[in-house]
Amino acid sequence: MAATKDPRPCSIADALALVGEKYSLLVLREVCLGNGRFDQLVRNIGAPRDILAARLRRLVDAGILTKRVYSERPQRFEYRATPAGLELEPVLMTLKEWGDRHIRKGADLPMAVEHSCGSDLVPVVTCQACGGEVRHEDLKAHPQVPGWAVTGPTAA
Repeated sequence: MAATKDPRPCSIADALALVGEKYSLLVLREVCLGNGRFDQLVRNIGAPRDILAARLRRLVDAGILTKRVYSERPQRFEYRATPAGLELEPVLMTLKEWGDRHIRKGADLPMAVEHSCGSDLVPVVTCQACGGEVRHEDLKAHPQVPGWAVTGPTAA
């Protein structure tokens, strides 16, 4: 089958277009850890300064981060997560857990995150309506865009 002119409309693709660029989620990780100054971000992420500056601009423009002056001379900025940015923190924690389990395989974990209950966080995605854990076998997709089915584009 030939590739379609337009790919499937998808909120995952839309989100990845914004936060899926290299270093973007690492910027958010650092900001959520309280490391929002440019020099901290450069040191902790290891990104080239020009690329990091571009990612920061994009995240600020998208409303994921805010930028505030913390020094006038020389002028320096600190970045903080907006409410929209903080909504991505559970995504980061879920990615961290996946990496701990499937890449590091539980050995030499670089960081533990403690929940307010005092235990190490192990994130679980649950259904808001019933509280049940989200599992693949319990999900059924219902495309909402005309001309699309789960299997792909439908005949016009």
